[in-house]
Amino acid sequence: MISQHTLRSTVHTRGVGLHGGRKVNLTLRPAPVNTGILFRRVDLPEKPEFQVEPHRVTDTRMCSALEANGAKVATVEHLMSALAGLAVDNLLIELDGPEIPIMDGSSAPFVYLIQGVGLEAQAAPRRYMRVLRTVRVEDGDKWAEFRPYEGYRLAFHIDFDHPALQQSGNTLHLEFSRAEYIREISRARTFGFMRDVEYLRAHGLALGGTLDNAIVMDEFSVLNTEGLRYADEFVKHKVLDALGDLYLAGHPILAEFDAYKSGHGLNNQLLCALMDQPEAWEWASFTDKDPVPEVIRAGAATGVLER
Repeated sequence: MISQHTLRSTVHTRGVGLHGGRKVNLTLRPAPVNTGILFRRVDLPEKPEFQVEPHRVTDTRMCSALEANGAKVATVEHLMSALAGLAVDNLLIELDGPEIPIMDGSSAPFVYLIQGVGLEAQAAPRRYMRVLRTVRVEDGDKWAEFRPYEGYRLAFHIDFDHPALQQSGNTLHLEFSRAEYIREISRARTFGFMRDVEYLRAHGLALGGTLDNAIVMDEFSVLNTEGLRYADEFVKHKVLDALGDLYLAGHPILAEFDAYKSGHGLNNQLLCALMDQPEAWEWASFTDKDPVPEVIRAGAATGVLER
């Protein structure tokens, strides 16, 4: 059986929000089977909480932000990406502010945090959303789509008019697995341009952004003295974001995801379009009686993280 997983114990960290610039305490707590991923704002009266759900995304400007029950949580995509990458099904996420800490601009700090306590297999099968027919959304020349596939395969294409990005790999094809995620995706950082900083800060965004938590570029080159972590770090970060945005479904997806110049908004539109077409997908689980395709087994959590 491919089981649900949660953390073995509670873990805590603290950091600054990328857009709000506020220091935030973040606590990840184990949760029972079939809980899903829950956010709880412990700084608000009555400590409101809500489960992740794509229709609860209310803002996709430079991040994915959710709101429900009088509580908002922004910049969730990197943490959600780590949960997708490590196959965490059930978790209570507590924070004392409106934004998940940006850490180093990638999902690697969250991966390390979870690896530090390990995962615990639970006595219930994972529930996958299996895509049955193609679902596509478009916005001008940008598009994203799901196609049926018995596994999780991703293709992403970016196109930026900037020398540093044009010299980098602009297309990535990935057969998703936990090991591949940790090795090839998790350390890819968010990126931005100096020319946009003044505009973003005037609109209350990027107030916590620094060279320590983002790749920053002037008109010609990368300003970070250490350079890039991957030769194709830009497109890998877009895949990292997409994995987090799509895990707002609350369940892993069995599909082929293909996108051209997609971002948080289009990723969310695609996921909502899928959820709104019940004939386009079905629930799937793999018990002891079911043969499990190797590509699906590779994408699930394994004993490497369990203790």
